[in-house]
Amino acid sequence: MSTLPAGAIEAAIAAAEAAGTVIRPYFRAGLTADDKSDDSPVTLADRAAEQAIRAIMAARFPDFGVIGEEFGDQRSGRYNWVIDPIDGTREFITGRPTFVTLIALVEDGVPILGLIDQPVIGERWLAAEGQLDFTSRFGGRIGCRKRATLDQAELSCTGPEWFDAPQLAAFHRLEAACRRASWGDDAYAAGLVALGEIDVIAEAGHKPWDWAASVPIVAAAGGTMCDWSGNPLHLDAAHDGTVLILGDPGLKQSALAALCASPC
Repeated sequence: MSTLPAGAIEAAIAAAEAAGTVIRPYFRAGLTADDKSDDSPVTLADRAAEQAIRAIMAARFPDFGVIGEEFGDQRSGRYNWVIDPIDGTREFITGRPTFVTLIALVEDGVPILGLIDQPVIGERWLAAEGQLDFTSRFGGRIGCRKRATLDQAELSCTGPEWFDAPQLAAFHRLEAACRRASWGDDAYAAGLVALGEIDVIAEAGHKPWDWAASVPIVAAAGGTMCDWSGNPLHLDAAHDGTVLILGDPGLKQSALAALCASPC
C-alpha cells in the first residue's frame, strides 16, 4: 500500500508554480534552443525551470531523491521526485501552448503522485491516492471514455521520429486498427486521455520523466498504462522506452495484439 508523504501535494503545486513563473516570460520571446546528444532541443527555460523545481524539493524533502531530464539522476531511497521542466520543448520553441511541466513522486519505483501543468493557458492535472483534480478555464470532464473496439478509438503519438523501423511498423498496425491518428502534444495528450478526448497513445523512446507523472493521472481517470509488452511501468524495472496509454483498459489486449508482429 502506497503512503503519500504529508506535504507532497503542496510541494508539487509549489514547484509547478515556480516553474511556470520561470517559463512564461520565455514563451514566444524568440528563445533559441541547443541540441542535446539525442538531437532533442533544450533551452535556458528548461534548465532554469528544473533548477526552480529542484530547489523547492530540496527545501521541503531533503531526503528524497530527484530524477530530472536536464540535471540527471540523483535517486535516493524509497521516495524520488521525477521531473521534466518542459515536456514538449519543440512545441515551446515554436510557440505552441501544448508543452507541459511534469512532476511525479515515485515510491519504491511506482508513481504515486502525478502533476501535468500547462503554465501558459493555465491547465493542470493533479492526481494522488486515486483522486484526480483538473483545472482549466476552457472546461473539460474528468474521466476516460469507454470504447467497445479499437476502430472507435482516437490514437495519438508525439512523432514518428522516436520509433525505430520495427516500432514504426508496429505503430502503423495499431494506427490501421484505430479510427484515426494524430501527432504531437507529448504528455499534454495524456491529460487529454484523462478527459476522454483521446483514447490510445503509443510512444517509444520514453524516459521515466516522460511517463511517470501520467501514470497516477490516467489511472485516477479510469485508464491504464503499460509498455508494449503489457508490463506495468516501474522506475526500477528494465524498460525498453515503449509506452502504451489506454483510456479504456478493455482495449489493452487488442492494442497489444496490433503492436506485436507475432503472438505476445
